[in-house]
Amino acid sequence: MTRRRTLLGALGASFALPGLAQFRVEISGVGATQLPVAIAAFRDEDRSGQSISGIVRADLERSGLFRSVDAPGAMDETANPAVAEWRGRGADALLLGSVTRLADGRFDVRYKLWDIVKGADLGGQSLPVVAGDLRLAAHRIADAVYEKLTGERGVFSTRIAYVTRTANRHTLRVTDADGEGGQVALASPEPIISPAWSPDGRELAYVSFETRKAVVWVQDVASGHRRQVANFRGSNSAPAWSPDGSQLSVTLSRDGGSQLFLMGRDGGNLRRITNTMAIDTEPAFSPDGRSLFFVSDRGGSPQIYRMPASGGNAERVSFTGNYNISPAVSPDGRTMAWVTRQNGGFRLVVADSAGGNAQTITDTSADESPSFAPNSRLIIYATRAQGRDVLMTTTLDGKIKARLLSSGVDVREPVWGPYGR
Repeated sequence: MTRRRTLLGALGASFALPGLAQFRVEISGVGATQLPVAIAAFRDEDRSGQSISGIVRADLERSGLFRSVDAPGAMDETANPAVAEWRGRGADALLLGSVTRLADGRFDVRYKLWDIVKGADLGGQSLPVVAGDLRLAAHRIADAVYEKLTGERGVFSTRIAYVTRTANRHTLRVTDADGEGGQVALASPEPIISPAWSPDGRELAYVSFETRKAVVWVQDVASGHRRQVANFRGSNSAPAWSPDGSQLSVTLSRDGGSQLFLMGRDGGNLRRITNTMAIDTEPAFSPDGRSLFFVSDRGGSPQIYRMPASGGNAERVSFTGNYNISPAVSPDGRTMAWVTRQNGGFRLVVADSAGGNAQTITDTSADESPSFAPNSRLIIYATRAQGRDVLMTTTLDGKIKARLLSSGVDVREPVWGPYGR
């Protein structure tokens, strides 16, 4: 059961040990401009059990802003590279590094980045980490390279949450942004939908059907402690955090129809903010907390509307067809994404924050659950490919996509976590 399937129907656990789904990432498409970067194998990384250089390379390629240049030979961060030779290989930048086992059992991961065009040493860092944090160290190196070469903050060391399904088992997982590593937050024989990160990244709100009805929970990611925040008569669904983390907007049918409510982060101070005969659902706050985007069929078909976050007059912002759902707003407030129905399929649309200049950026037909990266440069979403439910990331222009394929499980309901890990 997914958000779109739940909406279509409306309109017409315990904490476990780390583990699990291993993804294969397939990157497709070519951006207008990609920076050529050579990433040499880190010295002795094969002794650590993790391909640090491979993780960094995959991260940068997935962003759509970089392409890899072959980097043969054995060098580490202490080398003084022959700039002319690397320029001849077509590299604009070079990353070198090493992984050293320390006496206390930790690993010292070191790197240095070179600007080949200018022949300049761009600096590096030493990251002493336990074995379980080697992947995180690689993601942080990718973030550092991304920021040094683009001037913008990277998102590779952030996390995502998503739901997997195998037979009758539904599992809410928290992993690295590439879908690897991580932990199980909740496992249930009943559906889990609509996960939503708190702004500080410490908690997840979600809807669980474990009691055979839709109930909204909030769970501490680190400890696994959780609390019910909405278990009213009828359906309780679609939690969305306010940007300051003090409130949740939820969809409740306790009074008959599905309407939007505000509540405190612990479920108190409940207040209804829409009062229509329509179905109002899927709230999403603007980054400044002043506006609330949501889906309503008050005009005869599901469309996206915007109103003051405390309630009030709503204005329609989607005009690309007769069925538009699942709004997401970029953290910088400049871009919206949603799912539209076209020719019987469901595709991802990107527009400006007022709904203008809308562009369909996918050619798949079962897209769901768009969620922006915290730097507003990528979107993760769910779709169907090769007979499986899969996750994909895309650049905002749709030119670079990465498909996260996991063997044996269907993967849905992705949401990208904030900075701060």
